[in-house]
Amino acid sequence: MAKTKKRSIWQHLAIFFAIFGPGFITGSVDNDVGGITTYSVAGATYGYQLLWTLIPAAVVLFVVQEMNARMGVVTGKGLADLIRENAGVKTTFFIFIFLLGTDIMNTTTEFAGVAGSMQIFGVSKYISVPVAALLVWLLIVKGSYKTAERVFIVFGLCLFVYVISAIMAEPDWEAVGQAIAHPSMNTDRGSVSMVIGLIGTTIAPWMQFYMQFSVIEKGVKLKHYKYTILDVLTGVIATIVVAFFIMLACASTLYVDGQGTVINDASDAARALELLAGPLAAQVFGFGLLVAAIFSAVILPVATAFYICEAFGFEAGIDKKWEDAPQFYWLYTIILILSAGIILLPNAPLIGISLWSQRINGILLPVVLICMMVIINKKEVMGKHTNTLFQNVIGWGTITVLIVLSGMLVIASA
Repeated sequence: MAKTKKRSIWQHLAIFFAIFGPGFITGSVDNDVGGITTYSVAGATYGYQLLWTLIPAAVVLFVVQEMNARMGVVTGKGLADLIRENAGVKTTFFIFIFLLGTDIMNTTTEFAGVAGSMQIFGVSKYISVPVAALLVWLLIVKGSYKTAERVFIVFGLCLFVYVISAIMAEPDWEAVGQAIAHPSMNTDRGSVSMVIGLIGTTIAPWMQFYMQFSVIEKGVKLKHYKYTILDVLTGVIATIVVAFFIMLACASTLYVDGQGTVINDASDAARALELLAGPLAAQVFGFGLLVAAIFSAVILPVATAFYICEAFGFEAGIDKKWEDAPQFYWLYTIILILSAGIILLPNAPLIGISLWSQRINGILLPVVLICMMVIINKKEVMGKHTNTLFQNVIGWGTITVLIVLSGMLVIASA
């Protein structure tokens, strides 16, 4: 009996690790340069005050990612394909034009992270950005999904260096507990904008498309779907843990006696950490930034090229050759060239691009989620795998909160 049970456990583990990847990678890559910048600015400006936002974000992230994975496994189609089939080509076109522009801004932010992180180690952006862009291009164009996925998992694990960075900053754990136990939020323009940015970077629109894409590429079957749920959970935990410790590191060192420190990007945070917590803390923070930048500079253009091609009926996928999916690879290449090229321009408004890309993510997210919620509740699409009441409450509740926050930001800006 014991032997059979042990064999069963090993079989479960073997299946889980065979399926493991899409949920963890999608969650981990969510902590991209734009996300790290947003978390850093939130910690430096508001201290521990906004840490509590990561708790509801974790719940919402899990529910949304589970819906993504379920739609992919049940239908075998990506989200873009489903939106086109259910909302029509015109609606799909306008949604994806805005998403394409935002994703180019997001990818530009990733290369800004490459430049900023390597400058901490004394390497010019005119060397680091072209080299990173070439390596990123080669990984996708010359590699396979299996190879890319293994690299992505290693990148995701490397992001946990932020735990070390935060511990070196010596946080006030009692104050951290108080901030989480007694959540508060100001209603001024800056606070509302920051909360929208935090939500927009924790649950980004483009990652909904990547999640379904990766589940389909992986070939996950419905009979193994319970293992995918566990994979999604590991991704959510990874996202929230890394985000928490980034905010903690900056809040512990850059927010002093109720006064915040003005920083423009994550590399500014690393340099400030060097003065307050020592050069090693800055280098650890900078290494995490570099990993996140390269990680996201690969996945974000892939997700964008995939959902654009899928929406309009072109072949797409990392395992396809260039001649089989030329539109996919050309779009991927053009996004990389544009994004890396902007970074090399003198006086490019990188700070504005970074922060506004996250805010636009937060504003566009309800549009994508509304499409998802409508589709996933259609029995003719999902059969018996439509949403439960709890999932619908969380989904529609998230959409309502995002719309209210966006309205508050518009009013505060008037």
